[in-house]
Amino acid sequence: MVELEPLSFFPGETLPLVAEQETVFAILDALTGYIRSVLRPNAPLVGLVDRPLAFVDGRWLDTGFTLSENGVVEVGGVSRPDAVLVQAGAFFRDGSIELGQGSVVESGAYLAGPTVVGPGCQVRQGAYVRGACLFQADCVIGHATEVKHSLFLEGAKAGHFAYVGDSVLGREVNLGAGTKLANLRFDGRDVKVDIGGRVVETGRRKLGAILGNRVQTGCNSVTNPGTLVPSGGRVPGCAAVGPGLYGVD
Repeated sequence: MVELEPLSFFPGETLPLVAEQETVFAILDALTGYIRSVLRPNAPLVGLVDRPLAFVDGRWLDTGFTLSENGVVEVGGVSRPDAVLVQAGAFFRDGSIELGQGSVVESGAYLAGPTVVGPGCQVRQGAYVRGACLFQADCVIGHATEVKHSLFLEGAKAGHFAYVGDSVLGREVNLGAGTKLANLRFDGRDVKVDIGGRVVETGRRKLGAILGNRVQTGCNSVTNPGTLVPSGGRVPGCAAVGPGLYGVD
């Protein structure tokens, strides 16, 4: 079923979680196990962070560092863009969380594991990461954005007021403010998708969106459960699309 092969949505992708699956749906089936296999936990604590913390050279510091005007950690006057910064007010539900070099977790963010936050990621104020999430390098989980059981490939961004459930975002995907990737049918039945007039039974009660590389969604757009958008696709603002393959003639 070539339309549902991972590399048709994510050309050239080498991440085993993606490249070795028969269908794009299988990525989500394998996601939690893959996260656990690669996870190297380094969360500073379990609970509420009550003071700014920086992870430098394999240890957490609560003193002895400052921030530059652009928010980069400095130790002894030396800029350390590789340092992890966790602002006071962030909350870690458990210890099964990895924070990559140069990542930032802002005040008010809530993170649950198992979760991997890759290098250079931003977890912004009010973000709600519910677990079973893998964010590759340079991703953004924005203000008031909720993410659960989802994969963000490198450079994917959900910057403002988004919901991302049981979904895969390709490289450099950008979700406009207020985008919702719905994952559950009103009637609770398994999600079906329409591929060129052929109805495919996914066998999954919860399935959000599969967005290929560089897909963009407009503000306040909604994808119905089981929406697939090929690489480079566009979803207009305020649109409700899917389920099925969207944007293909």
